[in-house]
Amino acid sequence: MIRAFDHVAIPIQKVDQMLAFYRALGCQISDDFAKRLYSVHFGDHKINFHTPAIWQSDKFSLRGPAAEPGCGDFCFVWGDTEAVLQALLGRLKAEIEEGPVARLGGRNSGRDSGRSVYIRDPDNNLLEFMIYPA
Repeated sequence: MIRAFDHVAIPIQKVDQMLAFYRALGCQISDDFAKRLYSVHFGDHKINFHTPAIWQSDKFSLRGPAAEPGCGDFCFVWGDTEAVLQALLGRLKAEIEEGPVARLGGRNSGRDSGRSVYIRDPDNNLLEFMIYPA
């Protein structure tokens, strides 16, 4: 029986820009694998970033065969107000692709709809920030 995600992994191209961007979002960054793979931690979750040294290698097969930078589509639960999110996105100079808009997320019980804002990170992955009502 599946209980939860442990982590996800994506290939990245713009290593320094991606690390700075996710650090600015409040994530902790780990480089335990000699700068070939970075782990971006938030709460009890993480995203592994496969650098070009890994995803472009013929020797590394533990990935989606068609995965290339920009293939990620993530929805994060935002833990603060919409105003705080808007201010952070402004500081990051992140262009809002859509939102705020009403959405049903993973907590979909018919009553827990939230509001979402969509942006793209430096590698063009789609990021959704869902704000659930208190």
